[in-house]
Amino acid sequence: MFWETVRLALRSVRRNALRSFLTLLGIVIGVAAVIAMITIGSGTTEKVKQDISKLGSNLLVVRAARPPRGGSADFTPRALEEKDVEALTAGLHDVKAVAPAASKQARLVSGALNLAAEVTGTTPEYFTARDWNIASGRLFSESETHGGAGVCVVGQTVRSEFFGAGDPDGQLIRVGRTTCRIVGVLEAKGTSGFGQDQDLVVMMPLAAFQRRIAGDRDIDAIFVAAQDGVSTTEVLEDIQGIMRQTRRIHPGTADNFDVRDMTQIADAMTSTTTVMTGMLGALAGVSLLVGGIGIMNIMLVSVTERTREIGIRLAIGAHEQHILIQFLVEATVLSILGGLIGIVLGLALAGGATLALSIPFVPSMAVIALSVGFSALIGVVFGFFPALRGARLDPIDALRHE
Repeated sequence: MFWETVRLALRSVRRNALRSFLTLLGIVIGVAAVIAMITIGSGTTEKVKQDISKLGSNLLVVRAARPPRGGSADFTPRALEEKDVEALTAGLHDVKAVAPAASKQARLVSGALNLAAEVTGTTPEYFTARDWNIASGRLFSESETHGGAGVCVVGQTVRSEFFGAGDPDGQLIRVGRTTCRIVGVLEAKGTSGFGQDQDLVVMMPLAAFQRRIAGDRDIDAIFVAAQDGVSTTEVLEDIQGIMRQTRRIHPGTADNFDVRDMTQIADAMTSTTTVMTGMLGALAGVSLLVGGIGIMNIMLVSVTERTREIGIRLAIGAHEQHILIQFLVEATVLSILGGLIGIVLGLALAGGATLALSIPFVPSMAVIALSVGFSALIGVVFGFFPALRGARLDPIDALRHE
């Protein structure tokens, strides 16, 4: 009996193909919009996670605090120093690495080729803190670090621009006004979330950078990587305590340094994109309600058009529940069909958008299943009143209807 009712519903849909298509168009647009928005939002969230993870896992960055623009600071500005690094290295226990770093833009020259790149002076621990591995060659050694040797490790972009697919190990390049010998090539990091090429870099020992490139002993940042499983919040508190003690900051006085927990930043950015995804999905879901109202409107018209048919069926023995089920099934078939078409369209739109925006394609099976279920629910809810109206027609009045 049920399958016969479904057959009748499908026949009615085919009989009024254009009207049926226009009816389910609202559902198609609603489902497609919801799936596309949520999939694009999920891809954006995943992109944020990937960009943050490129900076390093469980990473904290210590920098000198800067006074506010146009106002007076409630602390005495002070650059980071070597003794800050020594104090953190000696005082922190649940960390993988503590690495100072200083950076500056410089012109690189190799033969007739030249390009501008970021040059960073640091220690071998920097690569542990940043989860940055060597693709070929080696890192500079501890002796080269302390001796300020003229050696360097280059990023993949520098290698490809100067040496193509060749091995640059042992080659000399000029960095600013000094010459350094390449000892290794870093693995590719790709583009950051701000559009910066992270592989357009040259890494060299901090002492050599300070003496040959920067001309001072300033340290721009200290990178601290917590051990796996250790709370970065606890490490942050330890860093603040050590830095305040090393810099002799009195109680009640503001810090003249700043500690950024990249894990917290990543969580905050992920939470923001998740909320935005939910809001966009909710706005797109409004069109589903509009589509449901369209189904109700068309089903009411359908009941009016088929009044004599309903009267004949009731007169030859059909029960009210048969009429009710027939129109409910018809409304549900329309909404489910619209939902299925909307899923295909939504995934196609999301796929195109992710390619254009260069973000991961992250479809959610839960959202797809929910869309189908919600489509069916809309058919039942908005089709119930027209179906009930048709089921309660008086057979005699229905047969007299013109």
